[in-house]
Formats: sequence, C-alpha cells, structure tokens
Amino acid sequence: MQPNSLRHALELCKDHALEKLNRSVPGIASEMGLADHWSLYKWLQNGRMPLCFLIPYENACGIDFVSRWLASSKGRVLIDMPTGRNLRETDVVELHNGFGQALQLLTSFFKGDAKPEDTTAALTAHLAQVAWHRANVEKHTTPELDFGQ
Repeated sequence: MQPNSLRHALELCKDHALEKLNRSVPGIASEMGLADHWSLYKWLQNGRMPLCFLIPYENACGIDFVSRWLASSKGRVLIDMPTGRNLRETDVVELHNGFGQALQLLTSFFKGDAKPEDTTAALTAHLAQVAWHRANVEKHTTPELDFGQ
C-alpha cells in the first residue's frame, strides 16, 4: 500500500493501529504522550501534524506510511536498513515474485489494462527490494549484530 497524500498516509497509519494493534485515536494519542487526544483528531482532519510528533505517531501506530509518503513525494524510495545477514531462500522467492508482479503490471499498464497507482506501487516495492539486497551485499563483509531476531 502506497499512500497518495499526507492525509491518506495519516489515515492509513490510524487504520493500521486500529486493525493490528487494537489502538483507537485516544489510545494513539496516549501512546504519543499527548495530554489531549482532540489535537490528534484535528491533525488527522487537516493533515497538519507538527513534525516533532511524526515519529511518535508512527511508533504508536506501528507503521511508517507518513515517512514513506514523504520520501516518495520527493522521488525517493525507503528501504529497511540491511544488516549484512545471509540470504534466505524466501528472500529470492519474494524478489522474483515482486519482479514478476511489477513486470506484469507494467505490461498491462501500457496496454491500458492497469491503473497507474497499482503499477507505480508494484514498481516501487520491487525497487525497494532490489535496493535492500544491494545494500545487504555491501554490508555482508561486515555484518551487524541481529538484535531483531
């Protein structure tokens, strides 16, 4: 899922928090350390959240749609920081499937059978996968400790 505006990104984060973490807007505000959840409602409504609350908001929601939208609106792609870990079989399968989906949508788009949003999202996801693998290969000779496992 790729947000198409700042308000859409804020809304996707809020929806994710509710669906995956069972966290409502007052719960998100509490997790962010806000004294008044009405401020968060206002920011979600007008899309004008102060930047100092962006990371606490995404942390409270458990997803980074706003950061993704900010990067993509400037023509950038975000990738998770690679640690130089060894390749898993599923990594190659995911990379292959992502490429296949992107290629299929690209072909369909130029035939007039696919939406530009879907095509762009698939291409962006594939670019992010390839960029991650590139950076992971660069870091492989000096891997970092894997605290996430």
